[in-house]
Amino acid sequence: MSKFRGHSYRSLDPKGRLMIPPEYREAAASMGSEGLLVLTNFDGCVVAYPLPEWERIEESFNRVNVLDKKMRNFQRFFISGAVEAALDKQGRILIAPHLRAYAGLDKDVVVAGVGRKFEIWSQATFEARRREMEETFDGDMAELAEKGFELRL
Repeated sequence: MSKFRGHSYRSLDPKGRLMIPPEYREAAASMGSEGLLVLTNFDGCVVAYPLPEWERIEESFNRVNVLDKKMRNFQRFFISGAVEAALDKQGRILIAPHLRAYAGLDKDVVVAGVGRKFEIWSQATFEARRREMEETFDGDMAELAEKGFELRL
């Protein structure tokens, strides 16, 4: 299965369309998405899933305890924010206005691959998060190691 990795700097056009990097289009196609992505709001950015991956996520919500208020709130936020986005002939997707507003996307964005999905960040927010992570990296890695995470480089 193809994965999304790396990041690139892009620009939204005045209509809110984003040119998806060719390697991301190829990865999505290899997952059987047939040009369909599902975009939603999460963690301060717009997250893009190939349709088959999104369907697995939606199915996982069928197994959660709906009596848990936090789970209902998360499901409501995450799924109600979702929209399908079809790649056009130029390899662009339209990012819905509510998602652009949520993530603070205006013109300059970063498209970042994170495995089975990719994220669309405002460039300023992405760079601020990277700086923040760099400042806490050693402590974060030590904490992850204490929790049993092993990273073999």
